[in-house]
Amino acid sequence: MNNEDLLKLAFEAMDHAYAPYSHYHVGACVLTKDNKTFIGANIENASFGATNCGERSAIFAAYSHGYRKDDIKAIAIVSNGHRIGAPCGICRQVLSELIDEHCPIILSNGKETVIKSVAELLPMRFTQEDL
Repeated sequence: MNNEDLLKLAFEAMDHAYAPYSHYHVGACVLTKDNKTFIGANIENASFGATNCGERSAIFAAYSHGYRKDDIKAIAIVSNGHRIGAPCGICRQVLSELIDEHCPIILSNGKETVIKSVAELLPMRFTQEDL
């Protein structure tokens, strides 16, 4: 599976977003090394702290099926924003623990696409070694 295929699945996942408050839709797709995919979309709640972002939904789905950090090959995260939507702080922390630091994070809004790593998105991240 190539990056375009992964982005297509993430955009399809974005169609399932539930964002009645922000109207900002996010979709994500995790690709595992055995070519399984797990999608996620953002699901909002009136109590914004209870909202779950698309990338966390996808990562948590993969983990719920027994996959772990070393099993994840890439993640695509897409949004309907005017610019590329980068993961929020909570998602960056989750990604820093649950995917390899060199795992490609493909970000797109349908007009532009960039590929980043956890290290680029969250330098000086808080990890297990800090505990």
